[in-house]
Amino acid sequence: MKKIFWLGVGITIGVIAARKIAAAKGAIGPEGLNRAVGRVTDAVHDFADALRENMNERENDLRMALGIDQAPDEARH
Repeated sequence: MKKIFWLGVGITIGVIAARKIAAAKGAIGPEGLNRAVGRVTDAVHDFADALRENMNERENDLRMALGIDQAPDEARH
């Protein structure tokens, strides 16, 4: 299951990169390509940040459901 998930992540990143590069081909000069590469890297970083955040949320939810960790408000009392 994990392999399928990471395959999907890789395909998604590849599609985003291919679209950004295709858009950059229409731009004139190396400056246009540099901007496109910058946008691609920004998109990849944003995607990775969102993925990391969602993974952490899900892990916390699972830990709470299994009783491994206490709820934040319960830990303070």
